[in-house]
Amino acid sequence: MRQETQKCQNCKQKFTIEAEDFQFYEKLKVPPPTFCPTCRFQRRLLFWNPITLYQRPCDLCKKFNISVFPPEAPYTVYCPMCWWGDGWDSGKYAREYDFSRSFFEQINELWHEVPLEGLSIDLQTAQNSPYNHDGGYLKNCYLLFNALECQDSAYGYYLGHSQSMFNCTAVEQCQFGYDSMHSYKTNRCIGSRHQLSESFDCLFCRDTQNSQNCFASANLKNKKYCAWNKQLTREEYIKEVGRYDLGSYAAYRKLQEKAEAHWKTQIPKSEYSEFVTNCTGPNIFFSKNAKDCIEVYNAEDCRYLFRMFGPLNKDCYDISMWGMNLSRSYESMVVGENSTELRFCNESGINLTDAEYCRLSTGGSHHFGCVSIKKGDYCILNKRYEKDAYEKMTARIRAHMDEMPYTDARGNIYRYGEFFPPELSPFAYNTTLAQNLFPLTKEGAEEKQYPWRDPEHEAYKTTISAQDIPDHIKDVSDAILKEKIVCLRCGRAYRIIEMELQFHRQMNVPLPRECPFCRINEKMNLWVKNNERNKRVCAGCGVEMESPYREEEYREVYCRKCYLERI
Repeated sequence: MRQETQKCQNCKQKFTIEAEDFQFYEKLKVPPPTFCPTCRFQRRLLFWNPITLYQRPCDLCKKFNISVFPPEAPYTVYCPMCWWGDGWDSGKYAREYDFSRSFFEQINELWHEVPLEGLSIDLQTAQNSPYNHDGGYLKNCYLLFNALECQDSAYGYYLGHSQSMFNCTAVEQCQFGYDSMHSYKTNRCIGSRHQLSESFDCLFCRDTQNSQNCFASANLKNKKYCAWNKQLTREEYIKEVGRYDLGSYAAYRKLQEKAEAHWKTQIPKSEYSEFVTNCTGPNIFFSKNAKDCIEVYNAEDCRYLFRMFGPLNKDCYDISMWGMNLSRSYESMVVGENSTELRFCNESGINLTDAEYCRLSTGGSHHFGCVSIKKGDYCILNKRYEKDAYEKMTARIRAHMDEMPYTDARGNIYRYGEFFPPELSPFAYNTTLAQNLFPLTKEGAEEKQYPWRDPEHEAYKTTISAQDIPDHIKDVSDAILKEKIVCLRCGRAYRIIEMELQFHRQMNVPLPRECPFCRINEKMNLWVKNNERNKRVCAGCGVEMESPYREEEYREVYCRKCYLERI
């Protein structure tokens, strides 16, 4: 098999298509890409608004609703209850394919007519936890984003199978956690960062495994009663922790700064992948032959995956988000759950087979260029066909896409085999996940001809400033539930909900002084930082390696072998 060097038509940089890549493309019967892996990744992210919400009434029931689509966006948008309901039929928007116009023109028109789901949640979540986005099987949750099977939790991003988690990001199978990140199977842990796994009652710990009752430490394994990386007796530990009153906002912030300064004195862990074989990329777990991936669980024979849940995802390239038993799929954004052969799709899946260029296709099989089709087989532009007619028509359309390509605003040419052009995205650049991973200024985005949306001025009348909240949680009365608080960071109004207040009292942690979106964004950006792939040299053995840490953060970093030897 051959290996070729190509020039990306978007950034003009050279990239290599390896022999095993060609094998994958031939197996899925798709042409090799004309964008480099980085540009493909950025292009997909342009089609996902992770946390920016707007007030927008449902276009069917007319009731108040929140949505990822701003009110002026020229789309038909239904609330999740209506979108999943039986009160409308996506088939009535069916149309014939027009061979006198490009495919992408026609699919863009269909996107603007067929109802879209305002928040991406399943029906169960819509009934019980309506104010969440990109979530499934949630119960009693509020403002969670990208969450699966969670309960009694709020204000978080990327949570799975967890309960009673507040202000947390990238956690899996955790309980009663606060202000934590990158945690796995933890209970009653507060203020943790980076990898904290299978630990109990740990406070302000980093890179800690199978430990309990530990405080302000890093690089612990199988430890108990450690503080500031010193082994203490139980009595000494209780005395040391008792010096800090976490219920006080001032004390909490001071301790947080002190703990992070202490972490800087410890050897940094550069590789955060476990139980892997022949894998490359940060934060890969229980995987085999998963290369150039980021935040992936249970993947096999895959490349260029980003943030994919297990169980097994197999034979996939260039998939960003979701997963859950996805196979033989390529160049798609937010797809998965018991699906196979999805190509160039956005927000589609759930028992779906053989879909191309679809948005919000759920269930059924053999969909091409469809929008909001729920079940059913052999559909093109929402029109149903017999099997033979479908196969002949899709072959003609693929050929037509090559004969009459679409040219985007940047001059890139789109034939069959390319993901959707950026101008088809319903979202402004700075409201998408692309802004988190590939940040641009407003001027930079406009220069690249990406849309931009300035933040709205809120009309809410606030009642108190966050700095007027009592310093200690024990001094906060139920009256706080009626207040409209001014965020200290962005000036937006936010409220404290009853579930949140009870959690903070139970855990003895102070109420936040920033709005939920500032809190979530702060951890999202740190999460992005933790997934960087900086080229470094191990200070121990001199081997070339990748690390989330830049040289200005840690002058010396160590490969996995040297790190384990030193701790």
